[in-house]
Amino acid sequence: MPDYSVSFRRSAEKDMRKLASSIQDRVIEAVEKLAKVPRPSGCKKLAGSEDAYRIRVGDYRVIYTVDDVILIVAIERVRHRREVYR
Repeated sequence: MPDYSVSFRRSAEKDMRKLASSIQDRVIEAVEKLAKVPRPSGCKKLAGSEDAYRIRVGDYRVIYTVDDVILIVAIERVRHRREVYR
């Protein structure tokens, strides 16, 4: 199975810049794993969306979409669990 390419939307890049570097490292590690397995165990499909998922990285949530046709995982948001769904 070919690897997916991972891209960060501008909103996710902004979110990443606001995080502490230790958390950034953990998020990047988790996101890199999505290239191999875009829907790992523990990921949740978001209600009301065709292809949006979320994974947990400690108290933070990574919201992303998966396009199986062109093999892209697009990171939409990286926020604290208290703010991410607003």
